[in-house]
Amino acid sequence: MNLLPESELVMIPGGTLITNTPEEGRALAMMIARHTVHNIQPDLDILTCGRMSYSIDPDSLIAASQVVAIEFQTIAEANNYWRHTCYWEHNV
Repeated sequence: MNLLPESELVMIPGGTLITNTPEEGRALAMMIARHTVHNIQPDLDILTCGRMSYSIDPDSLIAASQVVAIEFQTIAEANNYWRHTCYWEHNV
């Protein structure tokens, strides 16, 4: 078995859902999704064995996108939708 080290099996990288911007929140959502997969399947050999099939399967890619979207929604709520600032008005 080629297991990931325990230090890589964190559930919330950095220990917080609070981010400064939506862009940082989206990056965190993607990282949490990857960490979730690693916690479910910590054996790198098994994990990478299936990568060739799921990386080109549209249904798998859509499912992965849905997981990231749900994580992003959770992060947005934790950030009070970025504290109701006018972020979008200043960055459009």
